[in-house]
Amino acid sequence: MIKVKRALISVSDKTGLIELVKSLAKFNVEILSTGGTAKMLREAGFTVKDVSEHTGFPEMLDGRVKTLHPKVHGGLLALRDDPEHMKTVLEHNIGLIDMVVVNLYPFEKVTARKNVDLAEAIENIDIGGPSMLRSGAKNYKSVAVICNPERYSDVIKELETNSGILPDALLFNLAVEVFERTAAYDRVIAQFLGKRFTSDAFTVMPPQIGLNFVKMQELRYGENPHQPAAFYRDADAVKALAKMKQLHGKELSFNNILDLAAAVDIAYSFLGPAAVVIKHNNPCGVAEDVSLARAYLNAWSCDKLSAFGGIIGLNRLVDKKTAEAIAKSGFMECVIAPGFAKEAFDILTQKKNVRLMELAAEDLVKDNYDFKKVPGGLLVQGRDAREITPEEVKGVTKKKVSKAQMAALLFGWKVVKFVKSNAIVLTKGTRTVGIGMGQTSRVDSAKLALARAGKLAQGACLASDAFLPKADTVTFAAKAGVKAIIQTGGSIADEEVIKEADKRGIAMAVTGVRHFRH
Repeated sequence: MIKVKRALISVSDKTGLIELVKSLAKFNVEILSTGGTAKMLREAGFTVKDVSEHTGFPEMLDGRVKTLHPKVHGGLLALRDDPEHMKTVLEHNIGLIDMVVVNLYPFEKVTARKNVDLAEAIENIDIGGPSMLRSGAKNYKSVAVICNPERYSDVIKELETNSGILPDALLFNLAVEVFERTAAYDRVIAQFLGKRFTSDAFTVMPPQIGLNFVKMQELRYGENPHQPAAFYRDADAVKALAKMKQLHGKELSFNNILDLAAAVDIAYSFLGPAAVVIKHNNPCGVAEDVSLARAYLNAWSCDKLSAFGGIIGLNRLVDKKTAEAIAKSGFMECVIAPGFAKEAFDILTQKKNVRLMELAAEDLVKDNYDFKKVPGGLLVQGRDAREITPEEVKGVTKKKVSKAQMAALLFGWKVVKFVKSNAIVLTKGTRTVGIGMGQTSRVDSAKLALARAGKLAQGACLASDAFLPKADTVTFAAKAGVKAIIQTGGSIADEEVIKEADKRGIAMAVTGVRHFRH
């Protein structure tokens, strides 16, 4: 533990600083500071000594050099229980510094702006701040290092409780946070500069991946109740799923967030009013329509049995009519949308457990990369953002795809990429009528989709997320009344598959694009 006698304070984010310094002043702590921080503290009535006065050396190079001095780093790094260190600091008149309060130049905030000037970005690379933090953190047994304004209250509490003394446990935790912060800060700088200076010809994937996530909240549990879990946000992301707000209902679980992510990924990808019902990270119904209420009813009716206890994603403000339809659907875990009209909110909050989540469409920015953790490693791939136009689709059968069928096929093709492979989606217009997913054979997924569609398979269109390896899917689809199929193509069995489609009077088109989702 340490008794704080001298503190060096230099911050860009001045949130909560006055309260911390008030507490330090109660215990007669000498305050060293620089620039704008020193000015603010003096205006607030505190006695402050400039770092330049402490070091005997002026700030220079437009402020680039002000704390990079032996009297600063010697005061931080000196081991208090080492006689030689104490002799050295005495010989060179180096005053010991017991606390460093520093938060770094806002590099992340500056570079988040579109088309930020490179020179401005470079000027926001903090040098002295990380150096002081690391020096103090290395000597954490004797120096308190605070890089996060959210920790001020913890420090104040300990100062007040222990008459200006800070305990070892707090000192250690503050030091760990410093190394986490400086490591993340350097990574952000490296990635920003790498994007500016590295040619795409060098590699389409980054040579190194550094992840920086900040805990948002503890979750009820993980995939199962015996697994602890938490939700972390990407510290570098300005817009993301983490910006969603919970307006009502029980706390979220691990599975809820997985399904909410899938719900907005699908629903928010449509331009017209759209709805999706998610269950275990798969859509069990998707629809786009002229009104949100109709879109929801069409999505829900695709598979009412599976929809029970599902997650609803909507891409428009929820109105009274849509809320009434949801309320009549039975138990639903969550509803996520850009907002809720008051009447709709009043209707949905009558069920105390349903979670109502709000996320503006502009706050959902798709990640460039998709990560999958494996033991001892990380798989990284580009996000599956590939879409196709009618001009890219090639007809391969004698029977041609009609205009109406093409619209239904492209709708199914858009949905199928969100369905776990093997995936089959049956559509009528811009609504799904049957979805088969996650089977180890494509024909079993087709059978599942056809069974769920029932009589609605008659006249429907079928989308497959990959090529048809055999003609059996075509045979079963034809017997159920399917009239058109879209698939990747490229199988060694293409000739057999096309021949079966011609025999059954089915129009078939191929995309040359695959949408596996594991």
